[in-house]
Amino acid sequence: MKFLTGEMETTTKEIAEILAGGLDGEEVKVNGCIHKIRKMGEVAFIILRKREGLVQAVYEEGAANVTLKELAEEAAVEITGIVKSEERAPNGFEIRIHKIRILSRPSAPMPIAVNKWKMNTSLETKLDFRPLSLRNIRERAKFRIQEGVTRGFREYLRGCGFTEIHTPKIGARGAEGGANLFRLEYFHRHAVLAQSPQFYKQMMVGVFDRVFEVAPVFRAEKHNTKRHLNEYTSLDFEMGYIESFEDIMQMETGFLQYTMALLEREYQQELKLLDVSLPKTDKIPQVRFDRAKQLAAEKYHREIRNPYDLEPEEEVLISRYFKEEMDADFVFVTHYPSKKRPFYAMDAPDDEKFTLSFDLLFQGLEITTGGQRIHDYAMLEEKLQQRGMTQEGMEQYMLVFKHGMPPHGGLGIGLERLTMKLLGEDNVRETTLFPRDLGRLEP
Repeated sequence: MKFLTGEMETTTKEIAEILAGGLDGEEVKVNGCIHKIRKMGEVAFIILRKREGLVQAVYEEGAANVTLKELAEEAAVEITGIVKSEERAPNGFEIRIHKIRILSRPSAPMPIAVNKWKMNTSLETKLDFRPLSLRNIRERAKFRIQEGVTRGFREYLRGCGFTEIHTPKIGARGAEGGANLFRLEYFHRHAVLAQSPQFYKQMMVGVFDRVFEVAPVFRAEKHNTKRHLNEYTSLDFEMGYIESFEDIMQMETGFLQYTMALLEREYQQELKLLDVSLPKTDKIPQVRFDRAKQLAAEKYHREIRNPYDLEPEEEVLISRYFKEEMDADFVFVTHYPSKKRPFYAMDAPDDEKFTLSFDLLFQGLEITTGGQRIHDYAMLEEKLQQRGMTQEGMEQYMLVFKHGMPPHGGLGIGLERLTMKLLGEDNVRETTLFPRDLGRLEP
């Protein structure tokens, strides 16, 4: 009888093992996908694509057990050969092949050139062939960096005493109301897809004090812009026993600082591939909503048309103002008007027309919305009445406030938007693995 111990014994080497092992002149076995074949007369360079990057292998006619004609780009292979230092090769070494084992062969040519440095094709074509276009090393690098952002979020919050939770994405009603809900039939009952984990994460503050979630949210908005998706990944947290809504902004600032340091330390290869310079996070200014609008209007001679919300152009101008005046890449805009915030947002005690809430702008784009929540049952009930709302469908949510809740608040960060701005892209679909928008349900 054979028992599994969890120890995986492999005969093949990864790039990091070769770099760390002092294997120059030694025989190794490496597997990967043939990314590109460059024929140079009697010699050919076979570039393997692996999870860590590219490996250059040297094929010489007659030295290997297969002919060059038997090899094809995108074939999965296992090569055996001698490691040789080579500064011009990816990662500073190459492998002189003497044996190749073909693991699989493609049955059709690639519809797009994924082995080019830049794929000269439209975004729509890249999305149509998304499972293939992601094999391009620069496309792939975007999502390695996105992984780093998510990893930073999890690691930082765990270090601050947060508990990760997983909340339902099918519910009886939305957390924010409105018409932007995807409605569906749920065993002969009406249901909706979650706009936000808001109600659930507030409930869980009463259990764990501090909670976070990384999960999809859904918005049934009929938009077709470069900044919107109908399904996106939200980085959410909620924290109890806060002194002020500024505690939430401080927590986000700490997350950003931790994550930029993590990317700088462990994702250098991807940052270099994409020529990314990370933003400054040492100090992030904050400015009141009304003051931000005034500053942008005065400096850039723009009339304030909507006193209750920020228009996309204003987000750009406010970010530009703080970059020019303070060299800041981020800016917190605080005290949004109450009429533009959900019913659970805490009004400012000195002026109930405004809320103890904020957006975080990053180089001209809102990537975060957050703030302090109402934690008193009577105050929450009064706010619902003021807005002509009832508790129908929110009984379980309201229940937790009947039985006591601490002062608390939280936020939601759009992962794809944050990645888009980090990488200098101008369309959020570039940083979404498989986008869902007004016209796209596949792949």
